[in-house]
Amino acid sequence: MVIPREAADPIRALVADYPVVAITGPRQSGKTTLARTLFADLGYLSLEDPDVRQRAIDDPRAFLADCGEGAVLDEVQRVPELFSYLQGAVDEDPRPGRFILTGSQQFGLLAGITQSLAGRVALVPLLPFTLRELESCGNTPADLRALLYGGLFPPIHDRGLDPHVWCANYVQTYLERDVRQMLNVRDLRAFQLFLRMCAARCGQLVNLSALASDCGITHNTAKAWLSVLEASYVVHLLPPHHANFSKRLVKTPKLYFHDPALVSWLLGIRSPAELATHSMRGPLFETWVVSELLKARFNRGLTSNLFFWRDRAGLEIDVLVDRGVELVPVEIKSGRTLASDSFGGLARWRELAGDRAGAGWLVHGGDEEHSRDGCRALPWRGIDRLAADVLAR
Repeated sequence: MVIPREAADPIRALVADYPVVAITGPRQSGKTTLARTLFADLGYLSLEDPDVRQRAIDDPRAFLADCGEGAVLDEVQRVPELFSYLQGAVDEDPRPGRFILTGSQQFGLLAGITQSLAGRVALVPLLPFTLRELESCGNTPADLRALLYGGLFPPIHDRGLDPHVWCANYVQTYLERDVRQMLNVRDLRAFQLFLRMCAARCGQLVNLSALASDCGITHNTAKAWLSVLEASYVVHLLPPHHANFSKRLVKTPKLYFHDPALVSWLLGIRSPAELATHSMRGPLFETWVVSELLKARFNRGLTSNLFFWRDRAGLEIDVLVDRGVELVPVEIKSGRTLASDSFGGLARWRELAGDRAGAGWLVHGGDEEHSRDGCRALPWRGIDRLAADVLAR
């Protein structure tokens, strides 16, 4: 069964306006399935196939001419030379929706788009399932621990796979191979340690010097490896917001993963039950909430407007949604029970922000829902309401 994706309608709308639409995102997020489902009338060619790739390299003009009315070109960054010829093809025939590109590495894909297809292509990142997409097919997680352990990558849920086994294969089959393609990594064990150290710092400020020291690598190597993980849609660096409200601000981004299952595996968590008391339960919950809010933007064809805010005095807002004239603060707490001071940080920040402050939100790991002092507490299962009310505007 093909699970309907929320990004489908925005992609259809973009295809009506642009000759090229590029769907990017992490490996195994469903890009190919979505492209082939939406554009079944177009031919399909995977540049991962050595024979297809060689044809595109040897004679790119003939390769594109053979596409006829158009085609879905999968993992197109594998043949970067093709982008210049795509430019010529769509300039000669600029009909909308001729080519659908997919790619799982931002470096190659975005470089090709920037150099050759600027103004001719619309870009849509596709991350793993949202909670609502998962629930729509009857795969509702039993509880929050099951969600954080199992994550939302499509193959785990489409085929009922063991998340622990799947994540191990994912890291070895895709991440390590991609790293070898993008960087000359000689010591794979050091990179594996780097991945685990990133998982252990999920939800924290990025400290490249500490990461490098813990992994026995140079600062520049740590910076390059983190860039690869970000370009491969494994991690997301949440930037700090610049609004200072007369306070000195932290200027370093925070590190999150796009899916909690990978973090759980990298941390050595073997079952959902372990998450009941695990010290990383809070950061895992944070990484899932941030990823859901990013998906809400991307699935509507929008770019991220998410930040965090922290001043030198220690006041912090986990996620700040910048809506231009209004800043919407979101706090994230993994606990099931809301304490009497749960809204304290939101209230202090809204007082500092004054007229720019929107209504505050608190997403938590329980089932309660109520409002207080201009802030609303929302259970984790209701996160799509936060996305609909705040992020789509």
